Amino acid sequence: MKVTEHFAKAKGKTLVSFEVLPPLKGGSMQAIFNTLDVLMDFNPPFIDVTYHREEFIYKVRPSGYYEKTAIRKRPGTVGICAAIMHRYKVDAIPHLICGGFSVEETENALIDLNFLGINNVLALRGDARQFEERFIAHDHGHKYAVDLVRQIQEMNEGHYLDTNIVNGEKTDFCIGVAGYPEKHFESPNFETDLLFTKQKVDAGAHYIVTQMFFDNQKFFDYVAACRAAGIMVPIVPGLKPLTKRYQLNSIPRKFFVNMPKDLVEAAFKAGSEDAVRQIGIEWCIQQSKELKASGVDCLHYYTMGDTETIRQIAEAVA
Repeated sequence: MKVTEHFAKAKGKTLVSFEVLPPLKGGSMQAIFNTLDVLMDFNPPFIDVTYHREEFIYKVRPSGYYEKTAIRKRPGTVGICAAIMHRYKVDAIPHLICGGFSVEETENALIDLNFLGINNVLALRGDARQFEERFIAHDHGHKYAVDLVRQIQEMNEGHYLDTNIVNGEKTDFCIGVAGYPEKHFESPNFETDLLFTKQKVDAGAHYIVTQMFFDNQKFFDYVAACRAAGIMVPIVPGLKPLTKRYQLNSIPRKFFVNMPKDLVEAAFKAGSEDAVRQIGIEWCIQQSKELKASGVDCLHYYTMGDTETIRQIAEAVA
């Protein structure tokens, strides 16, 4: 079932969904099952699975020279999605990124997903690789998420890269995209970022999932700005709790979001790391309750492998 169909079927009830990371290469699928066995108690209609592009490392050769080698630390996104759907009978949403893919490889990946009966995707540009100052697209790939959305929508209409294909099968992907209540860090201003988001929706995106935020007013203002700009698709709030003191610096630096003054002061005054975690959990619970009361379609939690923290939040909000 498509994400938007889940929202329609809920008839105003706020759903709960989760995002999981593939295990590190060499890890076990059981790690995913251990996470989801706990979270399935909250009846998520769908589970997101992130995709991680290749990274470059330098290996020392016997000659003493360094060899640049590409590795992918968290492979398996498509296989994990198939396993989730088979084991739990819920929809799985693979993230599809621009980085590291040619348009031909993207088309083939979409064909695989279609054959597997996976008809939801989250279309993202993706981040720059570690140690790269900016995002660098594949030589024959997409530079922006909007172009990826256009390719998916073209396949939904039966159009493939090979123009000799006549009457190609129409795929039926429900396309999600990212939204940024505090703007994407590369956008010069909020208004420009909103324009880019509208371009993705106009190109065929069916819903938006937001970057994490810690001030609900940022989300409410974002939704109002989207509606004023003519963006009428569902907008799902993405949530991640503060769990460690160092995140007061690392989250704003990595994700370019602001931390509310009250949350920061409480975390700084906390006497232990466990106290910081409890403050973060309670903050996220109150966020979730307020968002639920406002009538959002879904609360989407970024688990980051921290099952117990997310379980406590979801249980308190249920």
